[in-house]
Amino acid sequence: MAGIASATPHNDQGRGESYFVNGNSYIVYRERNRSIELSPRTRYEQRNTKMEETLMKDVIEIRWHGRGGQGAKTAALLLAESALEEGKYIQGFPEYGPERMGAPMRSFTRISEAPITLHSNVRNPDAVVVLDSSLLDTIDVVDGLSEEGVLLINTSQPPQKIRQKLNLKKRKVFTVDASSISLDILGRNLPNTPMLGALIKATDLLGIDTIISAIKHKFEKKFSSRILEGNIQAIRRAYEEAKGE
Repeated sequence: MAGIASATPHNDQGRGESYFVNGNSYIVYRERNRSIELSPRTRYEQRNTKMEETLMKDVIEIRWHGRGGQGAKTAALLLAESALEEGKYIQGFPEYGPERMGAPMRSFTRISEAPITLHSNVRNPDAVVVLDSSLLDTIDVVDGLSEEGVLLINTSQPPQKIRQKLNLKKRKVFTVDASSISLDILGRNLPNTPMLGALIKATDLLGIDTIISAIKHKFEKKFSSRILEGNIQAIRRAYEEAKGE
């Protein structure tokens, strides 16, 4: 596999570097957002995190599983850009290879309080997000997931059913019916933005308002206010409806 470090970078509007490897775009943000007035520890130190031990690591790693067209790449990048707004160092990128509509694909997010020196796929994630539950029948989605890690599935089934299906003794399991939420609010099966809200519920990795702010910043000029508000509503609803054990 071609490595990110060997690619040719170009500046991405001062927010980081974009790399292109054999036609695939990899966005790797290296620098803090200098416009942030308060440090992450000052602004967010009182938040009750559900991943306290995990956050002690140098880098938090998330692996996204989905199918082409479901927005796993977009979700990985949005999560990274949201963390940037909290003053963290980030990476967000898809797996190398062609992305065909409906074909299984993976994306990755890294978040850290310090500069990130890793430039490879995520092999031992702290959280795994699955946008299509049919992948559970063909892919070992928990491969490399730590025993204290979080597994989040887009499904109407409760966490107990997923735990039984995958024969999981440890790890935290969360589920949310992101597809139904998306269909109900947006009229289309686009589970990626609802899954962002559910991931925040499952991990408390960032503030929910940080995710919403990042989405507004990224899409307010690209989409109508109706679509933008629909996505925000879907994020909040998934945050409320996600259940775990």
